[in-house]
Amino acid sequence: MSSRLASCSCGQLTAQVSGDPARVSICHCLACQRRTGSPFGQQARFPREAVVLQGQSTTYVRVGDEGSSIHFHFCPQCGATVYYEAEWMEGFVAIPVGAFADPGFPGPNISVYEDRQHAWVVVPPGIEHMA
Repeated sequence: MSSRLASCSCGQLTAQVSGDPARVSICHCLACQRRTGSPFGQQARFPREAVVLQGQSTTYVRVGDEGSSIHFHFCPQCGATVYYEAEWMEGFVAIPVGAFADPGFPGPNISVYEDRQHAWVVVPPGIEHMA
């Protein structure tokens, strides 16, 4: 079984995961654009029991477009988001793919909020699409 380590920039907050992600997505929503400073966010979803969290986190709660809350956990020292939990994905933890700093990480299998996608972004062929 594979094991991967996600970390904040300073290494204080980590998420050790076992196994492959249940889903890897790219999200073009405006909130992900603001949160990441990029034209989209990319995250991997893991079953909660496959994730071991260590370190201190500060939580920011945001209400999504559909009205449910998302709890973002970020390092109080360097500010990097390491994981988040959303009401609609009970039993799962989402981790920004960049927190793994692994160029070999599996690519996305779904692209969401494509109606807010930057015109120059090209998503990988053959994945699921949601407007």
